[in-house]
Amino acid sequence: MVSAVKYTQPKEPHVLQKKQNHNVAIGVVSTLFFLFGFITCLNDILVPHLKEVFSLNYTESMLVQFTFFGAYFLISWPASKLISKYGYKKSFIIGLSLTALGCLSFIFSAKISIYLVFLCGLFVLASGIVILQVAANPYLTILGGPERASSRLIFAQGLNSLGTTIAPIIGSALILSVAMLSKDELLKLPESEVVAYHTAQASAVQLPYFGLACFAIMIAVALAFFKFPNDKIEVSSALKNETKDFKLFDHPKLVLGTLAIFAYVGAEVAIGSLMVNFIASPTVGNMSLKDAGDKLSLYWGGAMVGRFVGSFITTKFKTNKVLFVHGVVASILVLFTIFGSGHFALYSIIAVGLFNSIMFPSIFVLSTQNLGKFMEKGSGIICMAIVGGAIIPMIQGYIADNGGLHLSYIVPLICYVYIAVFALKVKSNN
Repeated sequence: MVSAVKYTQPKEPHVLQKKQNHNVAIGVVSTLFFLFGFITCLNDILVPHLKEVFSLNYTESMLVQFTFFGAYFLISWPASKLISKYGYKKSFIIGLSLTALGCLSFIFSAKISIYLVFLCGLFVLASGIVILQVAANPYLTILGGPERASSRLIFAQGLNSLGTTIAPIIGSALILSVAMLSKDELLKLPESEVVAYHTAQASAVQLPYFGLACFAIMIAVALAFFKFPNDKIEVSSALKNETKDFKLFDHPKLVLGTLAIFAYVGAEVAIGSLMVNFIASPTVGNMSLKDAGDKLSLYWGGAMVGRFVGSFITTKFKTNKVLFVHGVVASILVLFTIFGSGHFALYSIIAVGLFNSIMFPSIFVLSTQNLGKFMEKGSGIICMAIVGGAIIPMIQGYIADNGGLHLSYIVPLICYVYIAVFALKVKSNN
């Protein structure tokens, strides 16, 4: 007896090559997520460091985040135009070049030790990061099938979180480990010694940012020799003949998602920015800034673990349902932080990182579903909403100055409640 054999036609070589190119492109672009994750999280070390160096209050020190994330509002829309005109590859190289230039500016800023000059260099650096992020998110979305788009983004965000986990450890070792003088001790020093002290403290940022500049340049050179598949979004002839202009309020998911990104980024950045000072305070961890900075890596490490796990979970459950659960649990943990103290409050706020994990990619995918030829515009608008990382930390910093660090966490609490509501309102295609 001869058994029946099912014949399967082999895939054509060009199909296999296309899939292989997509996988390589996904891997290459994912390394960019590591880079801008590392740089973004290093701001959380920069905030308490510059606060001490220049004797700033919480609101003034939050100008670091205001400058960095303010670039998202100003640069995101031009970045989307840049991608439309030149494609993803050239946009990535331009973004990396600006990032390297901004990092190198810290060497000059440290030598003259002027806070405003630091902020100007940080804006240039952030502009490069904005271009990278506006390009990277939609590029990963269009590579491969739409049913795996959320999973691909969450995996890439996992590499982003690897950068955010490592950054506090390296930043604490190279920046916060430098001995700080109290305000009373500074008042006893002659003016010339105070200037020399500030210059020496400021110079602690030179080595890590020089290393980041070299890394960005290295990636840019590598990308110059790599051929990107789907370098531009192909629009069908039917869509090209459409005369309808893009109108934001014709896309309610995008409107709600833009607000959700504003809330998410604002909450995540605000928590990270104040966490070192919060953990170091006598009523919580009662430790040095360096030790508190090391704890910060647990917050971002939780996000890393959550994103790698989440890339699997979102293939089994609806993205909006997973997002809702994460929003609710994050809200509860922040409540514990507001009313708790000691190690209970310390580990409650650290645990929020685990539930931040899948929020950005999930909100992005839910917001941009069915945008079609407007994908770049949608990505630009969503990335403009990352300005929440500039505004919300300033609000929390103001409350911290006037009502205390514990009370200030009511700001991210409101943000997480909105994200949970957004997840209930928006249905998922996958």
